Amino acid sequence: MPQRRSLPVPEGLAGERVDAGLAKLLGFSRTFAAEVIESGGVVVNGRTAQKSDRLVADATLEVEWDDPREPEIVPVVVKDMHIVYDDDDIVIVSKPPFLAAHPSLGWEGDTVLGALAGAGYRIATSGPPERQGIVHRLDVGTSGLMIVAKSEIAYSVMKRKFKEREVIKEYHALVQGEMIPSSGTIDAPIGRHPGAQWKFAVTHDGRHSVTHFDTLRTFPACSLLSIGLETGRTHQIRVHMAAQRHPLVGDILYGADPKLATSLGLDRQWLHAVRLQFAHPTTGAPLDVSSEYPADLARALDTAASR
Repeated sequence: MPQRRSLPVPEGLAGERVDAGLAKLLGFSRTFAAEVIESGGVVVNGRTAQKSDRLVADATLEVEWDDPREPEIVPVVVKDMHIVYDDDDIVIVSKPPFLAAHPSLGWEGDTVLGALAGAGYRIATSGPPERQGIVHRLDVGTSGLMIVAKSEIAYSVMKRKFKEREVIKEYHALVQGEMIPSSGTIDAPIGRHPGAQWKFAVTHDGRHSVTHFDTLRTFPACSLLSIGLETGRTHQIRVHMAAQRHPLVGDILYGADPKLATSLGLDRQWLHAVRLQFAHPTTGAPLDVSSEYPADLARALDTAASR
């Protein structure tokens, strides 16, 4: 059955190509967005769009598409995905940006599971077929550490550990402006955005969500934060920072300044899962793993520091 969506173009996407904007708004891959446009499925202010057209703020975007084929794990080679830790029970990867955790409807790009399959890894069979072994996820545009279970016992134990908040997760994020105070806690419920189904927001009836932050470094237009999560809601860091009027640099969907992102050479949100601490699921031994910033985030920091 065809899917339909009608929505206004947010100001932050003004000037974007239609295919790029559609991918950001609805989570499509650029390839799938182009296919929808080429089939005549995108109308902007009453006119059928071409993929190279440019979006205008507040224009009405009408989208109609057929769901693609059922997701499947396709083995691929992803040179930028690094193995940080590996044993019989778990594998921890440092995920590059623009790599999805697992296959899903509308996503036709590469995935962490596909990269592991392409590297010869066998993972747990627990979980839905397209998400086997996945115990937690990162957004497509977020880089950093991610755990995948290889054994069935590790899958069940790690799922419980994440649910009971026994895994310490540290992220680094570059946000717009200077955080005042420089450290603190954001305790604000998160739910679906009332005006945009593909976004989340702080809402009075949302799910309990707690984010801790501490400023590591301040630049003229932005600040580097260390962030710890007590809860793991979808887009939690992005939503909480935007609610404080300090959106992540490059996070156009949540109100970031596109000019600042461009000046720092970013085409995604500056967010990296830098550290994980937990007890091994079978041995109980303490594990503490970390991940360096990928090249695009490191360059953006250097540029911010040189101003």
